[in-house]
Amino acid sequence: MTEDEVLGEFRASQALLEGHFLLSSGRHSAHYLQCARVLMNPMRASRLALAIAQRIPRDVKKEINKVVSPAMGGLIIGHEMGRALGVDAMFVERPTGTFELRRGFSLEPGDKVLMVEDVVTTGLSSREAIRAIEEAGGQVIAAASLIDRSAGAVDLGVPFYPLIALNFPTYAPEEVPESLAAIPAIKPGSRAKA
Repeated sequence: MTEDEVLGEFRASQALLEGHFLLSSGRHSAHYLQCARVLMNPMRASRLALAIAQRIPRDVKKEINKVVSPAMGGLIIGHEMGRALGVDAMFVERPTGTFELRRGFSLEPGDKVLMVEDVVTTGLSSREAIRAIEEAGGQVIAAASLIDRSAGAVDLGVPFYPLIALNFPTYAPEEVPESLAAIPAIKPGSRAKA
Protein backbone atom coordinates (compact mmCIF):
# COMPACT_ATOMS: atom_id res chain seq x y z
CA MET A 1 0.00 0.00 0.00
CA THR A 2 1.20 3.48 -0.80
CA GLU A 3 1.02 6.38 1.66
CA ASP A 4 -1.90 7.83 -0.32
CA GLU A 5 -3.76 4.51 -0.15
CA VAL A 6 -3.20 4.23 3.62
CA LEU A 7 -4.33 7.82 4.21
CA GLY A 8 -7.30 7.08 1.94
CA GLU A 9 -8.30 4.27 4.32
CA PHE A 10 -8.07 6.73 7.23
CA ARG A 11 -10.12 9.34 5.38
CA ALA A 12 -12.75 6.80 4.27
CA SER A 13 -13.30 5.81 7.91
CA GLN A 14 -13.20 9.42 9.15
CA ALA A 15 -10.12 8.54 11.18
CA LEU A 16 -7.89 11.44 10.05
CA LEU A 17 -8.94 14.32 12.28
CA GLU A 18 -7.90 17.98 12.19
CA GLY A 19 -8.01 20.45 15.09
CA HIS A 20 -5.87 20.77 18.25
CA PHE A 21 -5.02 17.47 19.88
CA LEU A 22 -3.09 16.53 22.99
CA LEU A 23 -1.40 13.25 22.11
CA SER A 24 -0.76 10.47 24.64
CA SER A 25 2.95 11.37 24.35
CA GLY A 26 2.13 14.79 25.87
CA ARG A 27 2.86 16.56 22.59
CA HIS A 28 0.37 18.70 20.68
CA SER A 29 -0.67 18.33 17.03
CA ALA A 30 -3.08 19.75 14.48
CA HIS A 31 -3.69 16.20 13.20
CA TYR A 32 -4.86 13.05 14.94
CA LEU A 33 -5.05 9.54 13.54
CA GLN A 34 -7.90 7.64 15.22
CA CYS A 35 -6.66 4.11 14.55
CA ALA A 36 -9.59 2.57 16.40
CA ARG A 37 -11.90 4.00 13.70
CA VAL A 38 -9.77 2.81 10.79
CA LEU A 39 -9.54 -0.65 12.38
CA MET A 40 -13.23 -1.00 13.29
CA ASN A 41 -13.89 -2.60 9.91
CA PRO A 42 -12.42 -6.13 10.08
CA MET A 43 -11.71 -6.32 6.36
CA ARG A 44 -9.86 -2.98 6.41
CA ALA A 45 -7.91 -4.06 9.52
CA SER A 46 -6.94 -7.28 7.78
CA ARG A 47 -5.78 -5.41 4.63
CA LEU A 48 -3.68 -3.01 6.70
CA ALA A 49 -2.06 -5.84 8.68
CA LEU A 50 -1.24 -7.73 5.48
CA ALA A 51 0.33 -4.56 4.09
CA ILE A 52 2.48 -4.20 7.22
CA ALA A 53 3.50 -7.88 6.99
CA GLN A 54 4.67 -7.26 3.42
CA ARG A 55 7.09 -4.60 4.74
CA ILE A 56 8.82 -7.07 7.07
CA PRO A 57 11.72 -8.90 5.41
CA ARG A 58 11.04 -12.58 4.75
CA ASP A 59 13.94 -13.80 6.92
CA VAL A 60 12.59 -11.80 9.89
CA LYS A 61 9.01 -13.02 9.33
CA LYS A 62 10.20 -16.63 9.35
CA GLU A 63 11.67 -16.19 12.85
CA ILE A 64 8.62 -14.55 14.47
CA ASN A 65 6.59 -16.97 16.58
CA LYS A 66 4.60 -14.48 18.71
CA VAL A 67 3.06 -11.04 18.28
CA VAL A 68 2.69 -8.81 21.32
CA SER A 69 1.05 -5.40 21.31
CA PRO A 70 0.43 -2.79 23.99
CA ALA A 71 -3.13 -2.27 25.17
CA MET A 72 -5.16 -0.37 24.30
CA GLY A 73 -4.20 1.00 20.90
CA GLY A 74 -2.28 -2.01 19.67
CA LEU A 75 -4.93 -4.65 20.41
CA ILE A 76 -6.69 -4.83 17.05
CA ILE A 77 -3.68 -4.37 14.79
CA GLY A 78 -1.69 -6.82 16.94
CA HIS A 79 -4.42 -9.44 16.60
CA GLU A 80 -4.56 -8.91 12.83
CA MET A 81 -0.75 -9.13 12.59
CA GLY A 82 -0.91 -12.48 14.39
CA ARG A 83 -3.43 -13.62 11.78
CA ALA A 84 -1.32 -12.26 8.90
CA LEU A 85 1.79 -14.05 10.19
CA GLY A 86 0.00 -17.21 11.36
CA VAL A 87 1.20 -16.91 14.98
CA ASP A 88 -0.39 -16.27 18.37
CA ALA A 89 -1.08 -12.66 19.34
CA MET A 90 -1.28 -11.33 22.88
CA PHE A 91 -0.98 -7.99 24.61
CA VAL A 92 0.64 -6.22 27.52
CA GLU A 93 -1.33 -3.82 29.69
CA ARG A 94 -0.71 -1.34 32.51
CA PRO A 95 -2.86 -2.35 35.51
CA THR A 96 -0.51 -0.51 37.89
CA GLY A 97 1.21 1.88 35.45
CA THR A 98 3.82 -0.51 34.06
CA PHE A 99 3.28 -2.85 31.11
CA GLU A 100 2.98 -6.55 31.93
CA LEU A 101 1.53 -9.74 30.50
CA ARG A 102 -1.70 -10.80 32.25
CA ARG A 103 -4.84 -12.87 31.52
CA GLY A 104 -2.88 -16.09 31.33
CA PHE A 105 -0.58 -14.81 28.58
CA SER A 106 3.01 -15.98 28.81
CA LEU A 107 6.12 -16.23 26.70
CA GLU A 108 8.58 -19.08 26.57
CA PRO A 109 12.23 -18.15 27.03
CA GLY A 110 13.59 -17.23 23.62
CA ASP A 111 10.23 -16.70 21.89
CA LYS A 112 10.92 -14.46 18.89
CA VAL A 113 8.46 -11.59 19.19
CA LEU A 114 7.16 -8.91 16.87
CA MET A 115 5.95 -5.93 18.95
CA VAL A 116 3.10 -4.16 17.13
CA GLU A 117 1.68 -0.68 17.81
CA ASP A 118 -0.97 1.39 16.09
CA VAL A 119 0.89 4.74 16.07
CA VAL A 120 4.44 5.52 17.20
CA THR A 121 5.22 9.17 17.95
CA THR A 122 8.08 9.33 20.47
CA GLY A 123 8.50 5.57 20.91
CA LEU A 124 8.18 5.73 24.70
CA SER A 125 5.24 3.29 24.95
CA SER A 126 6.86 0.99 22.40
CA ARG A 127 10.13 0.84 24.33
CA GLU A 128 8.19 0.20 27.56
CA ALA A 129 6.29 -2.65 25.86
CA ILE A 130 9.55 -4.10 24.50
CA ARG A 131 11.06 -4.02 28.00
CA ALA A 132 8.01 -5.84 29.44
CA ILE A 133 8.19 -8.49 26.70
CA GLU A 134 11.88 -9.07 27.37
CA GLU A 135 11.29 -9.25 31.14
CA ALA A 136 8.67 -11.95 30.40
CA GLY A 137 11.26 -14.03 28.53
CA GLY A 138 10.59 -13.00 24.93
CA GLN A 139 13.16 -11.72 22.49
CA VAL A 140 11.80 -8.78 20.48
CA ILE A 141 13.39 -9.14 17.05
CA ALA A 142 11.37 -6.40 15.33
CA ALA A 143 8.63 -3.83 15.82
CA ALA A 144 5.89 -2.70 13.45
CA SER A 145 3.13 -0.13 13.38
CA LEU A 146 0.45 1.31 11.16
CA ILE A 147 1.89 4.80 11.44
CA ASP A 148 5.28 6.20 12.37
CA ARG A 149 4.54 9.82 13.34
CA SER A 150 8.24 10.46 13.98
CA ALA A 151 8.86 10.46 10.20
CA GLY A 152 11.60 7.87 10.68
CA ALA A 153 13.36 9.56 13.61
CA VAL A 154 12.33 7.13 16.37
CA ASP A 155 14.76 4.47 17.62
CA LEU A 156 13.12 1.47 19.27
CA GLY A 157 16.34 -0.52 19.62
CA VAL A 158 15.11 -3.14 17.13
CA PRO A 159 14.34 -3.02 13.40
CA PHE A 160 11.11 -1.04 12.94
CA TYR A 161 8.67 -1.60 10.07
CA PRO A 162 5.86 0.99 9.94
CA LEU A 163 3.29 0.86 7.18
CA ILE A 164 3.87 4.57 6.56
CA ALA A 165 5.94 7.34 8.14
CA LEU A 166 4.22 10.71 8.41
CA ASN A 167 5.57 14.11 9.23
CA PHE A 168 2.58 15.77 10.87
CA PRO A 169 4.38 18.23 13.14
CA THR A 170 4.03 17.75 16.89
CA TYR A 171 4.90 20.31 19.53
CA ALA A 172 6.02 20.30 23.14
CA PRO A 173 3.57 22.27 25.34
CA GLU A 174 5.88 25.31 25.37
CA GLU A 175 6.32 25.20 21.56
CA VAL A 176 2.65 25.20 20.45
CA PRO A 177 2.18 27.84 17.71
CA GLU A 178 -0.25 30.67 18.55
CA SER A 179 -2.64 29.62 15.77
CA LEU A 180 -2.90 26.13 17.29
CA ALA A 181 -2.98 27.39 20.89
CA ALA A 182 -6.05 29.47 20.00
CA ILE A 183 -8.01 26.23 19.50
CA PRO A 184 -8.98 24.32 22.68
CA ALA A 185 -6.95 21.09 22.90
CA ILE A 186 -8.78 17.79 23.11
CA LYS A 187 -7.35 14.41 24.07
CA PRO A 188 -9.14 11.88 21.86
CA GLY A 189 -7.09 8.75 22.54
CA SER A 190 -7.71 5.81 24.84
CA ARG A 191 -5.94 7.53 27.72
CA ALA A 192 -8.27 10.55 27.64
CA LYS A 193 -9.75 11.47 30.98
CA ALA A 194 -13.53 11.06 31.13
